[in-house]
Amino acid sequence: MIIEKLVVGLLETNCYILADEKTKDAVIIDPGDEHKKIRAKVEKLGLIPLCVIITHGHGDHIGANKDLGLPIWIHRFDADSLADPAKNLSRAFDFEVRSPKAGRLLEDGEKFKVGSLELEIIHTPGHTPGGICVKCDGVVFTGDTLFCGGVGRTDLPQASEKDLFKSIKTKLLTLDDSVVIYPGHGPSSSIGDEKRNNPFLE
Repeated sequence: MIIEKLVVGLLETNCYILADEKTKDAVIIDPGDEHKKIRAKVEKLGLIPLCVIITHGHGDHIGANKDLGLPIWIHRFDADSLADPAKNLSRAFDFEVRSPKAGRLLEDGEKFKVGSLELEIIHTPGHTPGGICVKCDGVVFTGDTLFCGGVGRTDLPQASEKDLFKSIKTKLLTLDDSVVIYPGHGPSSSIGDEKRNNPFLE
């Protein structure tokens, strides 16, 4: 399994490239901006990008969608945010993002293959109604649901503090302590470390 992290855009979003080391099939998770940087890394590694997977529909996670020209996969509850700068909050942060429409609407528990890798979609509403995490072989990409030492903001439109903590406690903290988390911003961590050290989860 290949995992490459690129920090992109004004809000320093973590964009991840996840690929099967043998087949070179890949997905790009949260291409928030800087499409040339993302494309250059994909080409350098000789990967075959199949689609982009969006953990939630905020502008800092979807900014490179248009220029990458790949099918866009997102949870159905956040699909309307892709092309709407008001809903994806890019307008509120003084940069307007309009992404192409989704090519596939994801559902909780959905599984699919990328080469020999099996990915599972975990619906984790709270930061947004359609927030998801993506689990694969001992790692989980948590978007803006769970961070190293933090959790997603719930003071934004359509956010819910109640839903966020329910998602974290019932769908993420139930994973094995050894599972590595790759969040939408900041450094990686593990489920075990967040159980022990995250001040928001006490």
